[in-house]
This record gives sequence, structure tokens and C-alpha cells, in this order.
Amino acid sequence: MTVSGEAGASVRWLSVEPADDGQRIDNFLLRELKGVPRTRIYRLLRTGEVRVNKGRVKPGHRLAAGDQVRVPPVRVAEREPGQVPAGVVEQLLSSVVYEDKLLAVINKPSGVAVHGGSGIAFGVIEALRAGRPDIKEWELVHRLDRDTSGCLMVAKRRSALRRLQELLRADGVEKRYLALLGGRTRKGAFTVDAPLRKNTLQGGERVVRVDPEGKPSRTRFTVTKRFADSFLAEAVLDTGRTHQIRVHAAHAGHPLLGDPKYGDDALNAVYRRNGLRRLFLHAASLRFPWGEAGRPMTVEAPLPDDLAAVLENLRR
Repeated sequence: MTVSGEAGASVRWLSVEPADDGQRIDNFLLRELKGVPRTRIYRLLRTGEVRVNKGRVKPGHRLAAGDQVRVPPVRVAEREPGQVPAGVVEQLLSSVVYEDKLLAVINKPSGVAVHGGSGIAFGVIEALRAGRPDIKEWELVHRLDRDTSGCLMVAKRRSALRRLQELLRADGVEKRYLALLGGRTRKGAFTVDAPLRKNTLQGGERVVRVDPEGKPSRTRFTVTKRFADSFLAEAVLDTGRTHQIRVHAAHAGHPLLGDPKYGDDALNAVYRRNGLRRLFLHAASLRFPWGEAGRPMTVEAPLPDDLAAVLENLRR
């Protein structure tokens, strides 16, 4: 990467190298400005302090080799490795369900964010960087909500990141989730095809709603087990919107159990007595073409003990 200007004292202009071609500008900045909170990165983009080829861009803008990125002077608070608790690092490293030289898939525990920022001291990426410092290019391929457990892809090389994100954009990755939904249904399967729109309320809380002006969104649900007033369903995403399964489930009249934002408070209270202390949503498997031959590969993450215990209680 070519840098002009006095680093740390004045505006820097960074020339995007071929290895970074296709990377999102927000992720590019997070790497270049280590220790700067994500919220600060977004503010720099929103106010136009960061520019690409002298023009304003949004966080999702993808860079091209040769682009010139304007980076203003920002005070960087470097993170000490000891800031990520050793227990969290050990937990993440022991949660790897697949790994090769380009990619790792983590069975992410519930309650662990995918990255630090917005008041969160650390996440999966920071823990991996602390536990495996030999790998310099850990990057998230996609995201999971903090309370959602299960399969999370993390690239170990920039080339793998680009390849996997291209697959995601082309619907080449099949994501399957397990969700415990409230109510009864006679249907063995149903599809929710409802556009979703993301809003922000006061206090910064992010809320997603079904809205005709929203983005096209579709989720396919298949019932796998039935209980007295709930059922376990496999959910397959045909699109990847924020909180998609949670909002679509509520829209269908079958709120996700344990969901404090879109769920049913009365039902959640009942299921707490069955041991459900968090969102019952688990990213159970990923299927995508991989390897030199591009053959379909399936990676699975077993259901965590706390959710398995809830199902056992319901069977009784």
C-alpha cells in the first residue's frame, strides 16, 4: 500500500493495492485504523472526512485497485492483547468446526459479538487475532447477531474473503438455521415472502419491520418437531437481511422464542421456566462450493447444550 502525507499528523492518502480490490471501505478502514471504534469509522464516512477518489462513499462501497482513499488524522487507541480474556480466546479456538489454509468456520457461542465497537470491548475477530497472531488477515465473511449461535465463516486470506463474499452475493451459500417458534401450525412447511425495512429509533436501537418500501426478503420454514404450544423449525434464508428470521417469524404469527425485541413477552416468560434464557436461534449449517474443484461442502455446528436442554425439557 502506498501512503502519502505525514501519518498520524495530517491527512493520509492511501492507494488501494490489488490484494484489497473488492473490499468494503468500512472493513478497509477498520484494518487501517486499528483500535478506532466502528461507530467512529461510520461517522468519518457519514461526514465525508473519509473519501474515495475525492468523493463521498457509503460504508458498503467496494474499493477497486488503484483507488485513492483519503484518511483524516484520527487518534488510535491501540488494543492490548490482554484485553481479550483468556477464557474467551480459548472458547473461540475450541469452537472451530472446520479449518483449512484459507478459511475457518466457528460455532460462535451466543453472547459473543462478531467484532468489537459500539461499547463492546472485543468480539470473535479480536479473540482470534489474540489467540492466533500468526494469521495476519482474519476477516469476517458475514455476520451473526450477538445472541445467535452457530456457523460463522472467517477468512484467513484476502483472496478467500473475496471469493466467499462473491458466493454470498450470488446466493451460492445455503444457510440453515434452527429456530423454536411459538404457537401451533398444521403446515409442514411455509414461506414468508415480505419486504423488510431497517429503521433506527431514539437511543440508537436498530429495528427492522415488514414494509412495502423495504428490500425483498424471503425465508423458508420447515417444521421438524412439534410441542404443545411451539415447534422447532429449520429456516433457510433466500435473502440475508438484518434480523430477517426474527421479523419474518413474528410476521407469520409464530414469534421466535426468547426474542426480547420481536417476540412475545408472555410466551418468553413461560419458556424461561423451561430453561430458555436467550434467543432460540442457531446457525446450524452452511453449504457452499469450496476447494480447487469447487465441490459442494457442508459444515455443521451442533446445537449448544443450553438449547438442547430446552428441547429435552419440552419433550418431557
